[in-house]
Amino acid sequence: MNFDRNSLLGFGLLAILFFGYFYYTNQEQAAYNKAKARQQFVQDSIAKANRPLVDTVAIQNDLVKADSVRRTSAAGFFAQAAQGVEELVSVENEKMKVVFSTKGAQIKYVELKEHRQHGKPLPIKLAAESFNQFTYPLNTGLNRTAPIAELFFTPQATVVNADGSQTISFKLQSSDSSFAGAVIHQYTILPNDYRIGLRIELTDAEQLVADHRLSLVWQYEALKQESDVKYEKQNTQVGFIEDGQFDYFTIGNRSTVDFSKVVNWVGVRQRFFFGAISATNGFTNGQLNWTLPADSIGSVVRATAAMKLTVPQGDKAAVDLSFYYGPSDYHILKKYDNGFEKIVNLGQGVYTFVRPLNQYVIVPIFDFFKRTAAGNIGLAIALLTLFIRLLISPLTYSSYLSGAKMKALRPEIAKLREKFGEDQQAMSMEQMKLFREAGVNPLGGCIPALLQIPIFFALFSFFNSEIALRGASFLWSTDLSAYDAPIRFGFAIPLFGDHLSLFNLLATATSMIISIYSMSLSPDQSNPMMKYMPYIFPVFMLFFFNSLPSALTWYYTVSNIMTLGLQFVIQNYIINHDKILAQIQENRKKPKSKSKWQERLEQMQAQQKKLKDMQDKTKR
Repeated sequence: MNFDRNSLLGFGLLAILFFGYFYYTNQEQAAYNKAKARQQFVQDSIAKANRPLVDTVAIQNDLVKADSVRRTSAAGFFAQAAQGVEELVSVENEKMKVVFSTKGAQIKYVELKEHRQHGKPLPIKLAAESFNQFTYPLNTGLNRTAPIAELFFTPQATVVNADGSQTISFKLQSSDSSFAGAVIHQYTILPNDYRIGLRIELTDAEQLVADHRLSLVWQYEALKQESDVKYEKQNTQVGFIEDGQFDYFTIGNRSTVDFSKVVNWVGVRQRFFFGAISATNGFTNGQLNWTLPADSIGSVVRATAAMKLTVPQGDKAAVDLSFYYGPSDYHILKKYDNGFEKIVNLGQGVYTFVRPLNQYVIVPIFDFFKRTAAGNIGLAIALLTLFIRLLISPLTYSSYLSGAKMKALRPEIAKLREKFGEDQQAMSMEQMKLFREAGVNPLGGCIPALLQIPIFFALFSFFNSEIALRGASFLWSTDLSAYDAPIRFGFAIPLFGDHLSLFNLLATATSMIISIYSMSLSPDQSNPMMKYMPYIFPVFMLFFFNSLPSALTWYYTVSNIMTLGLQFVIQNYIINHDKILAQIQENRKKPKSKSKWQERLEQMQAQQKKLKDMQDKTKR
């Protein structure tokens, strides 16, 4: 199809009109929604004002009183602990501040000192919402049970141990003179650590716990910590080790998992942070389920683990647990030697094959360059890119050499095309014969490219899980773990988003230049579709990569620039085209031996050609 100047001008004006129309429609819709919301607010206010007056304070007081009576009755031996005022006690180390509540003697929230909330100078808080809870039922009398989370404990003084760890205890003592039962929660925090040890000590355990089994319930809500809650949900998982084997589920795939064997730990990993509960002797069985709140709530997932724990026999018994609330950092989690590090997505599921590449090559090299670049993550990524390009340079050279050989055969391929015209069968047979005589492998340029696919998948996983990228700024990107968005549209484009990533635009442009240049080195294509091949991947990349981490699109931008430089140097200063042509002529003089695969291929082509000739003859 040919376009003159007027046609191009017309299409340009039409595009501007469409853009203006969609923008105007979007603004009108926004104004309509605003007016509708205001109208609804007025109507709700009028309806609220017309409601009959109710003594809500009296009703509320009655409900509180009834609840108080219920809790006191259920508390039985611990009736005095059913009422009280919540007190908060905090313990700190170099990594975190842990705030405990006397109500339930549990963790109120954990504040991470080295990590900041998105867009704010405030430290990250984990397990901070009311949904977060740790509890289990106690037998408090004849046919009575009470959840530990509703009882008020008495805090004890914090003790600093010889190893630098800190221990704080909370005690629950029976208020009934006929029963001497007691419960102690003893928490231990180590220096420079994110784990919180918990020892539950039970006095008169035979009466407090039925059948020597403790039914623990751990609830954890992962709040939104990144700019894009949808992308954060896509990269959030629940994980566990059951019967010594690690397993995980992405939260959108299902909502519950049952355990029938011994479980060491269960946890929830949102993209860069991890919350988990583990038992020293393992949980005997249990269930983990989770729900996905609406994106507007600002919560990623709410998970509930109902686990069974065996309590040793005897009047006095103790069980040991631990909690982890901290970063999903591969290096930190690996040192615990309990499989925590497997929850970090360095290659999972069908991409497990790239995990060793990340563990033993990408991660150590990136850490080295991160130190070399003095914490400049953008520069570290550029150095990592240079390293990878040098590492695969033999493959790159092999690919370009194959391309140069194919280019040398262009004139002869053109003659074959002129000779056979529309007869693609004969053309294919003669072209294969030409390649064999010249000693050229037509797949020589494809195989090196296929060998680079594992690197692509490895880096995709790495840039989605490396916590060092979080909040790291570089050039116009304020957070390398999220997409850069210097250009905002104010409206969403399907499959593209409401922004334009500049790094993605640069990566797309350089990919298109590489594709066009590579096509120029290939033999002339008779298939019209091949003319559009250079544009398919870049266009796909423009849409698919627009909402991916800017670290990934920055990597591809640098990689493409290096590829263009390598292509220019190799094609113009390393590869000797005259020598290649001479080598091809020399290869033609050598005796040729066909492989079994080549023989079968030629036989198939000959049979197909014979069949086609017979069909043509029949038609005539």
